[in-house]
Amino acid sequence: MKLVLLVLGFSLIALYEVPPLVKKKSWKELIAFALLMLMGVTMAVFQVLEIPFPNPNKAIEFVFKPVSQLVERMLTS
Repeated sequence: MKLVLLVLGFSLIALYEVPPLVKKKSWKELIAFALLMLMGVTMAVFQVLEIPFPNPNKAIEFVFKPVSQLVERMLTS
């Protein structure tokens, strides 16, 4: 039941957001919206089905920690 409500909720959001983007021919925004919605739906479905999902913060930290350390060294020199 939770999964059905989840899909219904995301579908309603898409039905509200997509038509104006198509009407304005905002293709880049539509692609960005679709990618973010896909990520959101995926994470929400995994959570509802209690499927372990890696913490996205770990990936962000992995990517940006070296950059952060470099900037910190540059500012303290």
